[in-house]
Amino acid sequence: MRPDGPTMAAPEESLRRRKTGYSHPEPESPPVPGRDPAGSPAHLHAGTFWLTRIVLLKALAFVYFVAFLVAFHQNKQLIGDRGLLPCRVFLKNFQQYFQDKTSWEVFSYMPTILWLTDWSDTNSTLDSLALLGLGISSFVLITGCANMLLMAALWGLYMSLVNVGHVWYSFGWESQLLETGFLGIFLCPLWTLSRLPQHSPTSRIVLWGFRWLIFRIMLGAGLIKIRGDRCWRDLTCMDFHYETQPVPNPVAYYLHHSPWWFHRFETLSNHFIELLVPFFLFLGRRACIIHGALQILFQAILIVSGNLSFLNWLTMVPSLACFDDATLGFLFPSGPGSLKDRVLQMQREIRGARPKPRFGSVVRRAANVSLGILLAWLSVPVVLNLLSSRQVMNTHFNSLHIVNTYGAFGSITKERTEVILQGTASPNASAPDAVWEDYEFKCKPGDPSRRPCLISPYHYRLDWLMWFAAFQTYEHNDWILHLAGKLLASDAEALSLLAHNPFASRPPPRWVRGEHYRYKFSRPGGRHAAEGKWWVRKRIGAYFPPLSLEELRPYFRDRGWPLPQPL
Repeated sequence: MRPDGPTMAAPEESLRRRKTGYSHPEPESPPVPGRDPAGSPAHLHAGTFWLTRIVLLKALAFVYFVAFLVAFHQNKQLIGDRGLLPCRVFLKNFQQYFQDKTSWEVFSYMPTILWLTDWSDTNSTLDSLALLGLGISSFVLITGCANMLLMAALWGLYMSLVNVGHVWYSFGWESQLLETGFLGIFLCPLWTLSRLPQHSPTSRIVLWGFRWLIFRIMLGAGLIKIRGDRCWRDLTCMDFHYETQPVPNPVAYYLHHSPWWFHRFETLSNHFIELLVPFFLFLGRRACIIHGALQILFQAILIVSGNLSFLNWLTMVPSLACFDDATLGFLFPSGPGSLKDRVLQMQREIRGARPKPRFGSVVRRAANVSLGILLAWLSVPVVLNLLSSRQVMNTHFNSLHIVNTYGAFGSITKERTEVILQGTASPNASAPDAVWEDYEFKCKPGDPSRRPCLISPYHYRLDWLMWFAAFQTYEHNDWILHLAGKLLASDAEALSLLAHNPFASRPPPRWVRGEHYRYKFSRPGGRHAAEGKWWVRKRIGAYFPPLSLEELRPYFRDRGWPLPQPL
């Protein structure tokens, strides 16, 4: 090793300059982007939300994408021209009921773009709305940037579907997506398409709008449980939940067979997350970050343990508003010219000098203040509902679904029942030798040997409604008789909603019936599990009697449903 090399000489020369008090004048070197004066990587400062906005927009766009994808694949079969509950019939009935009202009053009661169409081809209209939503949400998801016009378009398109979707769009997460999407409009500048719009910083009012949303979601869910089913108070609800939830997945099978003490721990943890953690939002930055992390972890666990559509993915979105740029910086790459580096430079500029107010900034600030006042005003009935001993869940108080009340699983069913649709080619449905064959749905339990599906965040709307129908009667769900009629005609659209048609290569069945069964998970290591069965089922009785297509024709005419045409 050479002691007089450049590496060893530099400290010696520096020491000599310090002793003599003299140093050679050197030109100033430009600062390295993304690094502090000492040369180590710079860290983002707390208190700004440029990166937070990007993450929020991408997460919201992802949920929108899934929602519009579900709509594109299933709307024609459910609410199309020949759907199970055609939206054309729904619109005509609504129009007739409000026939003494003006067009604007009718629109304000149920705002939807479909009022502007002639309803001659609702299938094409529904597809166009879904495809446009898919296109816009894909753009936002990929780029991470949007403006108010794009986000307002997504919100308006989805609201148009929800308001004509009848029972297929009656779930709480539809209103939750509309409220979240409405807040997303105000995250963005009016025109600019930039991930870091310099003159449009993320509004604190909008961020608190998201935080107020997650606060109501979680606290509402916790209160409805405490006020509802007694099993939430005696900590036994999780003994039943995994088996009786709408669409269980494979993980639910194993969690259901967990020890009793684990189920008690789960229930206590649920109460902690839903009743206590929401108040962390108001206890400063660190507590707010802890709140966001716990809520996201909680939703991730729910995703793993059940198929609750895109509900849990959507519930993560407002929790992201708990994190600032300093917290989310690890999600973005570093380096000169990177988003992280640009945000750091903007933070330094903000600290260095206060920019002069611009006209657009003043207008935007006024719009955000107006939004805050609107949210506060619309929250009054929601807060009163939360405080009421007669709390209701998943209700909207205005036609725009801007501020709603939420809740989930206020009561837990202790037994799982399923409606199994069966068909037979026998000319006599009552004959002892009639062979009845089961139709299989995409995801809901049917064949005991079929493994539970794993589909979240996707959503099969028909499967979910079959869960509700199983603990009601067919009189409460007349669409199920419409489905029976379509199976009798081997209707291609209706059959696309199912996983298995036993008459696929044969003439349509002559009779279709609904059978009622009780389902229980098989016991791991038991006889049924050894036979490859995930479920054990026992017949309860008939859900609806054998029906022929001719018997259903008058029923269809009375409701204005298109008559199925046999193949």
